Amino acid sequence: MIRDVSFGQFIPGKSLIHRLDPRFKMVLLIAHIVLIFCTFNFASLGIVTAATIGLILISGVPFKMYVKSLKVVLIIVIITSLLNIFYGSGDPIFQLGFIKITLEGIFRAVFVSVRIILLILISSALTFTTSPTDLTDAIERLMSPLKVLHIKVHEIAMMMTIALRFVPTLLEETDKIMSAQKARGADMESGGLFKKVKALTPVLIPLFVSAFRRAYELAVAMECRCYRGGDGRTRMKTLRAMPLDYFAVLIECILLAGIIVCNVFLTSVI
Repeated sequence: MIRDVSFGQFIPGKSLIHRLDPRFKMVLLIAHIVLIFCTFNFASLGIVTAATIGLILISGVPFKMYVKSLKVVLIIVIITSLLNIFYGSGDPIFQLGFIKITLEGIFRAVFVSVRIILLILISSALTFTTSPTDLTDAIERLMSPLKVLHIKVHEIAMMMTIALRFVPTLLEETDKIMSAQKARGADMESGGLFKKVKALTPVLIPLFVSAFRRAYELAVAMECRCYRGGDGRTRMKTLRAMPLDYFAVLIECILLAGIIVCNVFLTSVI
């Protein structure tokens, strides 16, 4: 399971999504997430789903990477869907005691499941096609108006990017520690829930020690390179908007118009 986690990884490429300005990618990501939760019928949901699938295909990232990113939230999707099936209102199509399944509950379960899946896919597309350095620059540029309030925007962006970058590293470290413990005879798979949680104690302690050691080494490396925050720093790469970025905004606006039309003229099912 640990090896299947792909969140936070960057996959180099030359696709259209890779070439987009990271600032535009982050803004379009937020806009797309809003559109995902503004779908109230199957037509609008189908439009957003088709747009997300098209973006995945254009990104040039192997589809198996997106599948790996979905494995982490599979349990959450299943549990959420079951809850929505049993808590729907309306006339039941199946009832056993206090348990009832309604058509509205099924519709809600489908919508919630698809929304969560689309949310993970579109977020993964951002991290797969954007390097940590570009993410740092984009976050800093987008948060630059907060400098008026004397907020250290550069440091915040740096911390967010480092945290995102170290997710795959810590997961890989966890997998190595678990393999080492199993080689020493540790049993982490049998028994009930509490026994499994207790068996993770030999994993958590060295993992925390390794995380603090990596953080200390990173801090020392940054100090040796005379890192003093964002004041007076120059950038090796200057972000400039290109026609492709504005074309992506246009596509998102057309997608928004299509969803508005579907929501206004078609019947809502949730």
